[in-house]
Amino acid sequence: MAKITPFKGLRPTRQLAAEVATLPYDVVSVAEAREFKKDPYNFYHVTRAEIDLPNEVDVHSQEVYDMAKTNLDAMIQNGVMIQDKEPCYYIYELVMNGRSQTGLLCGSSVDDYNNGIVKKHEFTRPEKELDRINHIKTTGAETGIVFLAYNDCDSVQQIIYDWKKGHAAEYDFTATDGVRHILWVVNDAAKVAAITRHFSEDVPCTYIADGHHRAASAAKVCKDMQDNNTALKSDAPANYFVTCIFPASQLEIMDYNRVAKDLNGNSAEEFLQKLTNDFDVSLPSDEAYKPMDPHHIGMYLDGRWYELLAKPGTYSKDPIGILDVTILQKNVLDKLLDIKDPRVDKRVDFVGGIRGMGALEKRVDSGEAAAAFSLYPVTIQQLFDIADSGNVMPPKSTWFEPKLRDGLVVYMIS
Repeated sequence: MAKITPFKGLRPTRQLAAEVATLPYDVVSVAEAREFKKDPYNFYHVTRAEIDLPNEVDVHSQEVYDMAKTNLDAMIQNGVMIQDKEPCYYIYELVMNGRSQTGLLCGSSVDDYNNGIVKKHEFTRPEKELDRINHIKTTGAETGIVFLAYNDCDSVQQIIYDWKKGHAAEYDFTATDGVRHILWVVNDAAKVAAITRHFSEDVPCTYIADGHHRAASAAKVCKDMQDNNTALKSDAPANYFVTCIFPASQLEIMDYNRVAKDLNGNSAEEFLQKLTNDFDVSLPSDEAYKPMDPHHIGMYLDGRWYELLAKPGTYSKDPIGILDVTILQKNVLDKLLDIKDPRVDKRVDFVGGIRGMGALEKRVDSGEAAAAFSLYPVTIQQLFDIADSGNVMPPKSTWFEPKLRDGLVVYMIS
């Protein structure tokens, strides 16, 4: 069963919450983060501290992590961020395009992560882990929330519903992208204990939706502290990592699309002909094609859109083989374009569905890519099935919206 814990969150004052909150560090580029450099309260000063250093500084240098700590310490000293005096849970609701999702912000057990109670569905990259490990160790804080999901649990959701109904929100603001963020602080000891108990009794496991690198990094920091501090107590903050856990029924996965930088020596005509071995290829159209059913893939090539319908035999019915990202990888990226490992091959790039079909067209029309592919999204149930089977999805298979904000609740481990 899932083991969670309340914690003493480090949070912005109510008046500054909207100014502090930022998108997760890993969905913005350095250039995008630098646009907020002049905003004194913006949390990119902590999560992307390179914005406060010369452009030539390596973003993974110790100088950047030291700057992150300096900036976080300054926020605390100046009263921008204040730590709760008692361990709390936090209810976090996000509203986007009329759809809302409400999660519980808490500490999740590192032991659960190591033992498979927190289930994974992606491989991680060592260099990305090391970046977060160094950031956590230097700042003494986990500044990025791991997004978890769980099968709906009435006992937990009833407590959350009742608390929202009976208490005023601590924060309630709409960000510049139109997403509304509402946060309640659960600071009643009896309710805190009840939430902890219901998770331990009624929630057998949780699933990482987004944040595999953040979770893996926190687990490795914990192991390092345990290896070097035999006196580390079982309830020490480092034995947990900061998560927000949402019921599956409230979540929606968006498509995560691909662009290929070249056609592997093929002309457009040759490429189209080779595609007909594994796909029924439609006539070209000027209208963008966004798949509405599984096994239908959109392709933008030479200024025109095509529909690719996977033929029988191009995919299997196992949890991974049936995914459209797998069909595309196996029959197009690997077979025709010689892109064997999309995690490391720089000839392929990924475009989140939130950016729309126009972003795919732009990448091709600009000459940055030769072809773009739009995909039908993975479902929550498919994610759960793959995680339960112990397998992993192809990289960049899921895109979740709306994004949790960094800076609203920071988890201090030292």
